Amino acid sequence: MILAKQLVYWYLQNKRDLPWRKTKDPYRVWLSEIMLQQTRVAQGFPYFLKFTEAFPTVFDLAKADESEVLKLWQGLGYYSRARNLHFTAKFVANELKGVFPKTYKELLKLKGVGDYTASAIASICYTEPVAVVDGNVYRVLSRFFGIDTPINSTKGIKEFKELAQTLIDTSQPGVYNQAIMDFGALHCKPQNPICSECPLANSCVALAKNRMKELPVKEKKIKVKKRYFNYLVPITRENKTVLEERKGKGIWQGLYQFPLIETQKITNEEELIESEQFVKLFPNETTISLFNKENIVHKLSHQHLITKFWVVKTTDVNTRTMDWTTVKERPVPVLIDKFLEEYLSKES
Repeated sequence: MILAKQLVYWYLQNKRDLPWRKTKDPYRVWLSEIMLQQTRVAQGFPYFLKFTEAFPTVFDLAKADESEVLKLWQGLGYYSRARNLHFTAKFVANELKGVFPKTYKELLKLKGVGDYTASAIASICYTEPVAVVDGNVYRVLSRFFGIDTPINSTKGIKEFKELAQTLIDTSQPGVYNQAIMDFGALHCKPQNPICSECPLANSCVALAKNRMKELPVKEKKIKVKKRYFNYLVPITRENKTVLEERKGKGIWQGLYQFPLIETQKITNEEELIESEQFVKLFPNETTISLFNKENIVHKLSHQHLITKFWVVKTTDVNTRTMDWTTVKERPVPVLIDKFLEEYLSKES
């Protein structure tokens, strides 16, 4: 189809110089695709370099401790991606002897690999003609064809995948897939698309009807939940503190945090020190002070964490303590990393 030829022609003149594009090694392509899920290239780029330096092969990644993987991932968010990445590396290294599956259907069976990632690896590394559909592709196709079906609906996901599959250049599927993604990222941008210099301008429905801002259509988001976090930062007489591994299946599983008291609303010092958790943790006399005078609002996709850090000076803590020197070695959420930077620079 002429659309594919125009996109590939544009791509060959405008493509981004990215390290994972210089190889057909499925390990590096897989690594880049997992990192770039819900992440901009500019943000993911330094993480890709750090990971490939620390873990040059899938065997190196498989042998690493989860804590080491999470520490390197720190700041990239959506940490389940990192845990799935590590799980799959171990599976490929140990069960598949380091050889990645070579087809879209087999790649889909890997943990953390969905339709988009399987399509990308299969087309780029093995020239299998399967179309990728990501945010950039949705935007290009919905505007070019003037499609109103919401891209985050079951109907929309199916419709756009089927359409994308009919358009793919079967002679060079990997190049075509990268072309349409780059075109969406650099040219047919969410805000201010470069319509005046667009090679597809003559056939674009959105441009003809001036609907660029309306497309693509998205169904309304899930309501954002508010949570109230109170982190207790113990400082003992020996200048030790406490970091605990976050358990369970919720956010930040496997990362470390200061003891946390979650409340139903914004709380004050008096309510905090009377809570059962506080009394259990600090059986002896304490001095407590609020580190951040303004509430910190940490925004995740479906929840906002209204956060306070309370510095608690005490003779004793009813749990295992650690030296401050080892705190920075642990993988922590960005929220806590920012606090540590501020707190440690203030103390020094």
